[in-house]
Amino acid sequence: MIDPAPPTAPNHEQLDAAAESARRERVTVIALVAMLFYQGFAASIISVAAPWIAVSFHLDGAGIARLFAWISLSALGALALSRMIDRHGRRRMILWCMAAIPVCSIAAALSNNFVAFTSFQIALYAVLGAAGAGCIVMLSEELPIARRARGQSFGGLAGAVGAGFCVFLMPIFVAYGWSWRWMFVISAAGVAMLPAMAQLLPESERWELSEAAGFTAKSHFYDVFQPLYRKRSITMIVCALAVAISTTAANAFGYYHAVSVVGLSAAAASTMTIVAGGLGLVGFPLGAWAAERFGRVPTVVGFGIFITAGHLWFFWGPPAHFAWPLMWLAGGYFWFNVCDNGGTVAINAAATELFPTPLRGTMIGWFALVGAVGAVISNAAVAMLANAMGGLSVVVGALSIIGIPAAILFGLMIDETRGMSLEMAGKEDEFTASEN
Repeated sequence: MIDPAPPTAPNHEQLDAAAESARRERVTVIALVAMLFYQGFAASIISVAAPWIAVSFHLDGAGIARLFAWISLSALGALALSRMIDRHGRRRMILWCMAAIPVCSIAAALSNNFVAFTSFQIALYAVLGAAGAGCIVMLSEELPIARRARGQSFGGLAGAVGAGFCVFLMPIFVAYGWSWRWMFVISAAGVAMLPAMAQLLPESERWELSEAAGFTAKSHFYDVFQPLYRKRSITMIVCALAVAISTTAANAFGYYHAVSVVGLSAAAASTMTIVAGGLGLVGFPLGAWAAERFGRVPTVVGFGIFITAGHLWFFWGPPAHFAWPLMWLAGGYFWFNVCDNGGTVAINAAATELFPTPLRGTMIGWFALVGAVGAVISNAAVAMLANAMGGLSVVVGALSIIGIPAAILFGLMIDETRGMSLEMAGKEDEFTASEN
């Protein structure tokens, strides 16, 4: 019997290639995480500063809801820009959007006219949405199978920490009598990070291969509805619409509910948001673990159902004359943040795995568009029903229930992609064959 030959030791070229690949992965993830932190900060300003923006522009709760509804129109721009991410490259469009964020931020800070302020917020959220879509896509394309969900958790964690930094600063501004407008000035200062990001961020190798083969030029934004992907895209669009209706108001009015409805001080509300929200960050690694252990689909379904309990606890409480309203709100805030963060990891992993390279950014743009429609519906419902139903918070809680059937539909209709390569999960070969 002949003994098997011993394994061949890797040569220097193989070791150098492996080291270069690891270095590229590390540098890319650092750049993407840094940009998502910045985007998280910029995106959260409008929600955190809502009580004081309302005072400046003489808005009540319904008026703030209308402002958020108008801002949701930004998704039209986000869809167009996300399509450009597929056509013109991940790196180029991410950097252009990152350059536009400070411009929109400083313009919003200087706007005393409500129409002008709203217009610049629409533009800001359009570039934020596209930049975020590009970063999420690149996290999936640059990481190996075993670390793909973990990479999405890093990205989500970075965005949440950026939002938490905004929450941390707001009570300091209030205590010293500084205007909320300075928050947008801080956001505009992010232009200083752009040169470093341009140096660190490479182009996606998968996009470069697709571009060289001519598939990006041949694809269209409506290709996500071709028979190969129709079941996936329509199901996910319906679910995204329902989730936007159920969660938009909850995410936007949490701080407002704590300050303007329950009566917490800015310091107490920020403490609750930072501590409970900070503890809720455990949802990101928990979501990554669940997505790899049980699968993307079961993780989305589980967190998607349980998040409603946290929303109802938070917005339909605390009971009248409850002795510790801060503790009540903190419990609900922690719960729905854990579920939101965990579900986000799984849904981002699934969304980027279920479609091919020429359509990956485009599909996230479609999610942004239908999410905006859902956000308009959500905010319009709050604006129209707040007075009739006994308050803004009652409507927000009722809307959150819509997320339950959406989670169930996702579980019934969406294919599992855990452990699959992007090419296999996204049916890349079938797509490229159809384009030839």
